[in-house]
Amino acid sequence: MRIAMIGTGYVGLVSGACFADFGHRVTCVDLDDNKIAALQRGEIPIFEPGLEALVAENVKAGRLDFTTDISPAVGKADAVFIAVGTPSRRGDGHADLSYVYAAARDIAAALQGFTVVITKSTVPVGTGDEVERLIRETNPGADVAVASNPEFLREGAAIRDFKFPDRIVVGTSDERARKVLGEIYRPLSLNQGPVMYTARRTAELIKYAANAFLATKITFINEIADLAEKVGADVQEVARGIGMDNRIGAKFLHAGPGFGGSCFPKDTRALVKIALDHEVPLRIVEAVLAVNDNRKRAMARKVYHALGDQLRGKTVAVLGLTFKPDTDDMREAPSIPLVTGLLDMGAKVRAFDPVGMEQAKHELPDITYCEDAYACAKDADALVIVTEWVQFRALDLGRLKREMKQAIVVDLRNVYRPEEMAEHGFAYHSIGRPGQG
Repeated sequence: MRIAMIGTGYVGLVSGACFADFGHRVTCVDLDDNKIAALQRGEIPIFEPGLEALVAENVKAGRLDFTTDISPAVGKADAVFIAVGTPSRRGDGHADLSYVYAAARDIAAALQGFTVVITKSTVPVGTGDEVERLIRETNPGADVAVASNPEFLREGAAIRDFKFPDRIVVGTSDERARKVLGEIYRPLSLNQGPVMYTARRTAELIKYAANAFLATKITFINEIADLAEKVGADVQEVARGIGMDNRIGAKFLHAGPGFGGSCFPKDTRALVKIALDHEVPLRIVEAVLAVNDNRKRAMARKVYHALGDQLRGKTVAVLGLTFKPDTDDMREAPSIPLVTGLLDMGAKVRAFDPVGMEQAKHELPDITYCEDAYACAKDADALVIVTEWVQFRALDLGRLKREMKQAIVVDLRNVYRPEEMAEHGFAYHSIGRPGQG
């Protein structure tokens, strides 16, 4: 199959490289000259484990290339995927579909022969209808089918998620489109990847509903963690106890500083707006957003209390800045309100992240960036673990204590055991566990 991937962001680049690895001929298209030039030089604009090698291998094999010229890429394609950004629209929280609609018009002008146009971007219900309308308006003679194929990729594990998916959702009522998409995903039949065919609007809603439900699980366990701290229970054991119930499941029951990233905050806000537009308020999802925003802001107060309600003039070391490990993504990362809150209360902040510091400098310019965890901890009054990078799971606690001015650790990811920290002489504060401090 010949595939054109419109957009070389996270979804487009990962999807394009994986499709090429399946044996398809993929051309990734982007309007950004500098990004395409960098990709042609083998420079990957995002951090994703394994992606650089996967791109290089498929470029070398002649299955993957990059261009700014959409016309020949679309004209030769059997399938065209729209994988452009749908950020929250400033002011109202709706998904900004301007990039999707611009791509649809550009695609329409370049279509030749029967082509399936697939939205892989996360889009509100009914977007596929508008994409089809725009294509037919721009090119009335086009032989085209428009489908929805939402992505379910976790940053840091995207390649494995693509090649070993829980499910592949295809939204279309066109039999020709089903055959094309079935052929595209046929290599996954060896991994027994389940393909679910459904209506286009249903596929669009599945993506939003999935993210909102996972965000709800995270927020639920975070509120249980707050209660656990008050009553002397251990939220990790609570999560294990309820997660063993197959109806609930263990995933996304890890208490922490709140969810962030490119998907959950944006998609839950968009889902609330979609529902309100249809006069169907989603009270649970609205509450999830409110609780999560409040939680992220509250993390600075947790550090404040750990330091005896005094932050002015104190030095706080922050380990981990990205919203999760194995990515350089800073979008809506809990570290941002945490650090901002610490600065507002008069603290001096030093930080280290294995791969995210260059991205973080755009969001947090007024802090000191360090070369490693121990340099970050030197002479600090408190250390805060924000992102559970594997590098932070095996710190030399003796050395860490020697570097610090005060042996105070606020562990927002429950990386360490309270008894272990006590043995090393730390005043240890974690999430939802007894014996704080």
